[in-house]
Amino acid sequence: MQKDQNMSVSPTPTARIRHRRRSNEVPSEFGKSNGSHLLVNDHNKYKSMWIRAYSSMWMIGGFIAIIYLGHLYIWAMVVVIQIFMARELFNLLRRAHEDKHLPGFRLLNWHFFFTAMLFVYGRILSQQLVNTMSTDKFFYKLVSGLLKYQMVICYFLYIAGFMWFILTLKKKMYKYQFGQYAWTHMILIVVFTQSSFIVGNIFEGIFWFLLPASLIVINDIAAYFFGFFFGKTPLIKLSPKKTWEGFIGGSVATVISAFVLANILGHFPWLTCPRKDLSTGWLRCDPDPLFKPEHYPLLEWVPQWFPWKEISVLPVQWHALCLGLFASIIAPFGGFFASGFKRAFKIKDFGDSIPGHGGITDRMDCQMVMAVFAYIYHQSFVVPQSYSVEMILNQILRNLTFEEQHALYMKLGQIFQERQLGLSSSSMSSYVM
Repeated sequence: MQKDQNMSVSPTPTARIRHRRRSNEVPSEFGKSNGSHLLVNDHNKYKSMWIRAYSSMWMIGGFIAIIYLGHLYIWAMVVVIQIFMARELFNLLRRAHEDKHLPGFRLLNWHFFFTAMLFVYGRILSQQLVNTMSTDKFFYKLVSGLLKYQMVICYFLYIAGFMWFILTLKKKMYKYQFGQYAWTHMILIVVFTQSSFIVGNIFEGIFWFLLPASLIVINDIAAYFFGFFFGKTPLIKLSPKKTWEGFIGGSVATVISAFVLANILGHFPWLTCPRKDLSTGWLRCDPDPLFKPEHYPLLEWVPQWFPWKEISVLPVQWHALCLGLFASIIAPFGGFFASGFKRAFKIKDFGDSIPGHGGITDRMDCQMVMAVFAYIYHQSFVVPQSYSVEMILNQILRNLTFEEQHALYMKLGQIFQERQLGLSSSSMSSYVM
């Protein structure tokens, strides 16, 4: 009898051991050596290459069309991308069985999503909204009032979602609900904190959005083809198909492309002019000094038969080299991070919306990292630092006594009166003439 009991109990540990093996973090197909996953050893690489190339052509064609339409349509494209990214990430930890017992729980996720969208874009595009509505007094007052109380509106929308979440808590589902609540907030941080910088770049001038985005695409394509034909040395275990040959070849191609592409894009006012409102009209502006060519004479050792005696370089091309270096060396780590993330969840891609590429999130991993750097670089090293009159006066008056401030005030008033008298006398003399 005791023997029968032992026999009946014995299968349980075996089942547990098997379950533990199945729940291993890294799937079995990823546990192989990196060499077997290289593109040069992939028998289906040509089929996957054509699928990838076909979908890439459609994406690039649509991207060019949206760029031609202008700032507002590019912003709309970014919003659509954010929605698809959020959808893919929301579905990553979604469990259909639990969701059946929580009606309206998914709607709560989107409530937080659109509240974050209202807050972020209200802060970023406040000046453009005011400039757009400035011709009509009613809409100007309406928009100004909404912008003034925007933080209050967004705060109470968030509090409403918070209360909604508390009221929908159900016994035996607390862990799942709080996990989804934390996951939703992480998605909002990942999606909005980074992609909001993309919108900031767009309205500073399409150039500052198009060049960084193009460099990521060029780096991805160049690294793919260098790895496709020459890849032999594995680069990183998180991405078994990445090779040193592809990484180095893609980096060289990206830096060269950055210098050349900046010169081409920098000659179009439509791309370089900043957009101060939300209209869709054609832009014309005086070119920034960054986009005015500088001429450099060639060195003496250049042969006499060479047709050019000097070269023309836009100052922005030197900045483009920095963007190219970041896009080829640092930005790929966004893709490595995404690869590790997918391994943790045992998935190949975040979605299947783009044939040969996976989901939208799979295409935006490096773009997000690049967009943040492009915005910070533009604000730190490109935009000239300007000081208001109030800031200058506060800095001057900070170290002056009251008597010195009064003397300065009287002196400035005297200078102002002298200039007014000079202007009036000059206008009178011109009138007599």
